Amino acid sequence: MKASFIEEGPARTLVLGQLANSLGNGVFLTCSALYFVRIAGFSPAQLGLGLSIAGIAGLIAGVPFGHLADRKGPRGTSAALLALAGLATAAYLTTDSYPLFVVIAFLYALFERGAHAARQALIAAVLSGENLVRVRAKVRVVTNVGVSAGAALGGLALLWDSRAAYQIVFAGNALSFVVCGLLFLRLPAVPPSPERPPGEPRLAVLRDTPYAVLALINMVMLLHIPILEVILPLWIALHTHAPHSLTAALLLFNTLAVVALQVPVTKKIDALEPAVRAFRVAGVVLLACCAAFALSAGRGAVVATAVLVAAAALHVYGEMVQSAGSWLIGYELAPADKQGQYQGLFNTGIAAVQMFGPLSLTLLLIDWGTPGWLLLGAVFLVGGLSMAPAVRWAQRRQSSAEAADPAPLTAG
Repeated sequence: MKASFIEEGPARTLVLGQLANSLGNGVFLTCSALYFVRIAGFSPAQLGLGLSIAGIAGLIAGVPFGHLADRKGPRGTSAALLALAGLATAAYLTTDSYPLFVVIAFLYALFERGAHAARQALIAAVLSGENLVRVRAKVRVVTNVGVSAGAALGGLALLWDSRAAYQIVFAGNALSFVVCGLLFLRLPAVPPSPERPPGEPRLAVLRDTPYAVLALINMVMLLHIPILEVILPLWIALHTHAPHSLTAALLLFNTLAVVALQVPVTKKIDALEPAVRAFRVAGVVLLACCAAFALSAGRGAVVATAVLVAAAALHVYGEMVQSAGSWLIGYELAPADKQGQYQGLFNTGIAAVQMFGPLSLTLLLIDWGTPGWLLLGAVFLVGGLSMAPAVRWAQRRQSSAEAADPAPLTAG
């Protein structure tokens, strides 16, 4: 990857750390399910239950560990949590006991999501303004590159299909967390936030209703994630006459589009006003995406393929503008000294969608079909349009709480 892409200084270190971690995660995601079923001997139902229990940790980790990053400093907190997540990954190799697997999976999710919250506070601390959003875009690009490359390496382990191969995979993922943490320790030291004033709640974000509404709207918009990861292959196989191999082609198209276009798309989203506009655009585009998916139902192979390609193009564009808008809104409307706990809450939506999205969207879209797609599209539209008044409300709250004078926003 070109040095010009990953920039210099702290931005470069952040991007390289994320690249290392996502490479390990890509290998792990490709192979872990087969390891637990074929080598550890758990049934698919046991595996699903264990991972669902671990998902609870993802829901609760963000705010408290983000707060810890605020109080102790995000650099050291991020590195420590990454090391603990790596240790939990390695611990998978030590047991074939199902109860112990559930405990390890819970701890892994707790530390991994906690590290994610602390990482967001670290990004906000060492970067600022346009540079912050641009680097977040580059982090997303290298995440796609790393996971894809890791998946290819994981494919080699699947071909080998032995305990030794899977052990190498798990060890590699554990090492990726450690490497990422060591790289983050090279970033500038970030002092902890000052002691909270007397009477201020420890977790102030839990009482910031306008910001919670922003996080909720963002979570609703993140329902686009399971569309590609879960719904697409089922929809193609059960509701269209398109070739099943189209699923792989559209997933590859999504990855390449994000790698090529995420940074250029982000360049124009450099303030609250264009960020709010990005959500409006995302709402409209994702509505059109859902309508295109609905239109593909029952079509012949050629027509269904053409419509599904159009739907995938709309999906990835909506995904990119929504992501870029959310980064700026999430950071700009959080107090500077509480970025950890605020980012922890804002990014809880990812864990929630990963936990509840697949089942809910399968029932809505696969079982209900066209009406379900149209309903989901309407939800995206309402979510995109509602961000403007929610941002204005959060700005008023921010101005009152911090006696600040935020940049004016024309969001109507």
